[in-house]
Amino acid sequence: MLEGKIFEGKTTNEAIEKGLKELGISKEEAEIKIIENEDKRSFFNILTPRIVKVEIVNKKKEIEERKLRNKEKSEHIDFDKAIKNVKDFLDIWIKTIPSSKNIKFEVKVENGYVKIDINGEDLNYLIGHRGEVLNQLQIILSAIASKELEYKARVILNICGYKEKREKSLEELADKLEKTVIRTKKSITLEPMMAYERKIIHTKLQNSNKVTTTSIGEEPYRKIVISLK
Repeated sequence: MLEGKIFEGKTTNEAIEKGLKELGISKEEAEIKIIENEDKRSFFNILTPRIVKVEIVNKKKEIEERKLRNKEKSEHIDFDKAIKNVKDFLDIWIKTIPSSKNIKFEVKVENGYVKIDINGEDLNYLIGHRGEVLNQLQIILSAIASKELEYKARVILNICGYKEKREKSLEELADKLEKTVIRTKKSITLEPMMAYERKIIHTKLQNSNKVTTTSIGEEPYRKIVISLK
C-alpha cells in the first residue's frame, strides 16, 4: 500500500502545488486527499490564519509500472481472437436492435486497444445520459473480447462519434467554468466523471494562468475541483 505525505499551506491549492513540486510529479501522477479544507471554517477560528493539510500519494512509479505491465500484456494478447470474439457477438446482437439494417460497425486494433466503432440512426439509447449506457456496453464488450484469452483485452467503444462530441463539450465546459471561477473567485466542484473525461478537463486547463484543477474523491465518484491559483 502506498504511503502518502502531508503538505501544508494557507490554501488548498498552495498545499497541493507545494506537494507536487517537492515530489516532482504532476496531478495525474498523484492521489490527493484534502484533510483540512480552508472552506470549512468555524465561527471561532474564522479570523485565525488557516493551515490547510493535504495528503499526496506519489503514484508516478505505480503508473509507470502499470503502463509497462499493460504493454507487456498487450504484446501477448491474441488480438485476432479478440476481434473475432467481438465480431461474432456484434453480428448476432445487432440483429436484435430496432432498425438494425442501418447499423454498421468496425473493429480494429490501435495502440494496444480493441477499438469498436458503431454507427447508425437513432442510437442515442445505446449511449444513454452522458454515456452511461455506452460505458456499460464497453465493459461487457471488454469481457467478450477477452473470452478464452490469457490476458484481458482493453476495449474502447465509440457510438456515432459520441466520444468526440463529448470531448468537445467538456472542453467548452472547461472554458466556461474557468471564466466563472475567475469572475466569482469561488471554486467549482464538478459532478463525478470517468477517468478519461476528467483527463480532458485537466488537459484543457493545465496551461491556465488563472485556475488550477484537482481530482478528489474515490472511484466511481471521483470528481474535479476548479479553483483560482
